[in-house]
Amino acid sequence: MEAIVDTAIRLLAELGMGEVPERLHADFMKMGAMAKGGRVYFSPALTREAIDAAAKQFTLYGRDPARDIEVGGDRVYFGTGGAAVQTLDMDTGLYRPSTLRDLHDFTRLQDTLANVSWFTRCCIATDVPDNRDLDINTAYALIKNTSKPTATAFTIAEHVAPIIEMFDIAAGGEGAYKARPFLKAHISPVISPMRYGEDAVEVLYACIEHGVPVSNITAAQAGATAPATLAGFLAQSLAETLGSLLMVHAIQPGYPMIFSNWPLVVDLRTGAFAGGSGETALMNAASAQLSNWLGLPSGFAASMTDAKAIDAQYGVEKGMTSLAAALAGGNLIYESSGMTASLLGASFEGFVLDNEMHSHTYRALRGVEVTEENLGFDAICEAVLGEGHFLGRAHTYAAMERDYFYPALADREDPRS
Repeated sequence: MEAIVDTAIRLLAELGMGEVPERLHADFMKMGAMAKGGRVYFSPALTREAIDAAAKQFTLYGRDPARDIEVGGDRVYFGTGGAAVQTLDMDTGLYRPSTLRDLHDFTRLQDTLANVSWFTRCCIATDVPDNRDLDINTAYALIKNTSKPTATAFTIAEHVAPIIEMFDIAAGGEGAYKARPFLKAHISPVISPMRYGEDAVEVLYACIEHGVPVSNITAAQAGATAPATLAGFLAQSLAETLGSLLMVHAIQPGYPMIFSNWPLVVDLRTGAFAGGSGETALMNAASAQLSNWLGLPSGFAASMTDAKAIDAQYGVEKGMTSLAAALAGGNLIYESSGMTASLLGASFEGFVLDNEMHSHTYRALRGVEVTEENLGFDAICEAVLGEGHFLGRAHTYAAMERDYFYPALADREDPRS
């Protein structure tokens, strides 16, 4: 981890970031960065200063205070993400274009799922062609149908203000949203490799102005926009996500930002996205460890199955990648519910199945509790010297509900002819 972090910091110092918008360039100069040949360079001391000043933990608010979540430390939460343009229709079993009605229905469904801790719009309403209407209607669907913390994206900076005005109305008056911001913004201000995107940078400025917490997402692709070697990929991706953090530090030090370093993998034979691969599981887990090592609130993508149906491939890829991400200790696990077809699709059945999968993962995260009672010395002696089994014993009854999760959907019955 030290070698990867040092390489990332060296990249920012010696290669720097390109295509820096004028407004951001001015703020970087005030901060003490250097400019040359159209690129901006950040000394190691400046990058480490931004890391030290970053918000290490903060609250993501729900409209219902009971659903607030604290981000940072070793807390792990499953949530959603994605921008699926297709929905797996429950009646036909076929994919069709996602609609605004689907978004409302997905939001209402996940509101009932205990293991989905926050909801990001999981699909794009393809029946709303105007971008302004799309952003406003997407945000409205979120606040209408769930009281959990939410997240969305803004196409351009000018869309932020009217949506915050709508949130103020919903929350009780001017300034009410800013007092308890119940929606965060997903922004991708860095375009791999190592340059900024002007529209997304302006969205970041608008979000900070209006008090919207941000998840700055880096989404490089191995072998395409980042090195194919895993270590090289992690170094560049980390440098780019630190480039997002340096932006926040230049605008408002310590502003709430999820350090969303998302390694994405493509099949280098075909160029197809490989969100359910073993490499994806490994690199997202590594990304979580790096973020935790730096003490930054982390977000990353897992459970991005490439399967088109709810089948064996779906289960293997979902379970493998989401468990690895959780065991690595990342704070917010995006894309973890309902997503199919390499993020191009979303499934109502998938949401329900994934919610049960998360229960198993949370049980694994809980670990083995070692106490005098749990070690069961006396219970072992009684069983061995007595009836020769533990069935029906008080020690077993006490453990049944405390130590085990019993799935509602998984089939554990005997096979029948």
